Amino acid sequence: MPKIKHIAIATQDAGKTAAFYKDVFGLREIAQLESANANGYFLSDGNVNMAILNFQNDAVAGVQGKDYSGIHHIGFEVEDLEDVEKKLAANNSAPMDEVNKALGVGMGGPRHQNVEIKYTGPNGEMIDVSAHGWVGTNGFD
Repeated sequence: MPKIKHIAIATQDAGKTAAFYKDVFGLREIAQLESANANGYFLSDGNVNMAILNFQNDAVAGVQGKDYSGIHHIGFEVEDLEDVEKKLAANNSAPMDEVNKALGVGMGGPRHQNVEIKYTGPNGEMIDVSAHGWVGTNGFD
C-alpha cells in the first residue's frame, strides 16, 4: 500500500517557512535547494519528506504559478498538545477560530478522531494538530 511520504509547500519566504516547521514541530533540515527552478529546503520527521519551495518560474510551479504560497492543510500528530500549542503561539501561529467553530473543534469541546484544532501556518496554510492522529495513520484495525 502506498504511504504518504512527501508534502510540498510553495512559499515566497523559504527560510521563514522552514524555520517555522523546524521550531514548532522539530523537523530536521535534510538539504537545501538552489536551482533555476526553485530555492528552498527539504525537511523530514524521519517518515515524511517536506519540501519548502520558492518557485523561480511558472513552468515548474504548475497551474498555481510561482507566486502561489501554501497548501490547503497538513496534519501533525504530536505527543504533547499543550507544548506544541505554546510553540505555535510563540511563532505567531493562531488558532483558526472561524474554521474550528464551524467544525465544532478547539473550543474546549470534545475531541474528534480526525481533527482536534486548526492553526495558521506561516503562509496562511491550515495546520491540523492532533494528539490522537488520523484514521489510517496507526494501522487499519
